[in-house]
Amino acid sequence: MGGDFGVPVIVKAAVEYLENNNDTSLILVGNRELIESELGKINSHSNARLKIYHASQCIEMNESPSRALRTKKDSSMRVAINLVKEGIADACVSAGNTGALMATARYVLKTLSGIDRPAIISTIPSIFGHTYMLDLGANIGCSSEHLLQFAVMGAVLASAMDDINNPKVGLLNIGEEEIKGNEQVKKANEMLRQSGLNYIGYVEGGDVYCRDVNVVVCDGFVGNVSLKASEGVAKTISHYIKLEFDRNLFTRFCGLLALPVLKSFSQRIDPRCYNGASLLGLRGVVIKSHGSADAYSFQHAIDIARVEAVKQVPELIDSRIAAYLENSSTQ
Repeated sequence: MGGDFGVPVIVKAAVEYLENNNDTSLILVGNRELIESELGKINSHSNARLKIYHASQCIEMNESPSRALRTKKDSSMRVAINLVKEGIADACVSAGNTGALMATARYVLKTLSGIDRPAIISTIPSIFGHTYMLDLGANIGCSSEHLLQFAVMGAVLASAMDDINNPKVGLLNIGEEEIKGNEQVKKANEMLRQSGLNYIGYVEGGDVYCRDVNVVVCDGFVGNVSLKASEGVAKTISHYIKLEFDRNLFTRFCGLLALPVLKSFSQRIDPRCYNGASLLGLRGVVIKSHGSADAYSFQHAIDIARVEAVKQVPELIDSRIAAYLENSSTQ
């Protein structure tokens, strides 16, 4: 029910995803009447792998997380997360209010032992494929211990999703020199060197895209600004490329010749292809989609949820954190 476009986009994405993935079933949570009406428009009432759970309330995009948690106990978001807790669903995907999703998921599912705060993680395109980055906005102020926990969770996710035995982890900073950074970052740097992770040290902003690093760790303020800046740069590049090729008849002809290359380039930097941020550290899989996601983009978020559920990412993080805490207590 959330997101910028609501029911039409989510229903279309769900139907199209099921057409391409025979091993998945989906549950649409929200206003049954609106959902069934949308399914009727695209003639998809008969799919046995698509169920509907009615929810009488909806959390608005500008609603405060505390109010949503207190007064919207039958919201589509709350009901969906309850389905995960009850084991009826293996994962939850939402394009709704990010703060409300994090607050509700944390309240209902709880955090894993040894994890103080959940973190938002997603992939960013790089010349080496992609880089996982966290936190992307869940935690504005982070301690060194939080950054260490983020690093462990990010490494587990990268290992599970990309089949990497020992992911390379970097700590985002304003320079690679040891003397740079605030006290939290400096202390986290020391802790990461003793963590047993494949820690490669400080990385700068440009390294996220141009360095062979699998996971980049930062606090939520820096991460969110970096993510939004990346999306803006991608849109700006696309805008100017189209503008230049549309300048005159000759450049339009050149554009036709370069069309296969341009399409490939567009797909590499298209934010829609990277939609779906994981809320790591919870006792269940919860994926946040961009509120502005179209059906194509939302399907990427569904796919991330499916893979994380199959790979049992929360369980893997739980075991890795437990091993780390046990190792730390014996040192």
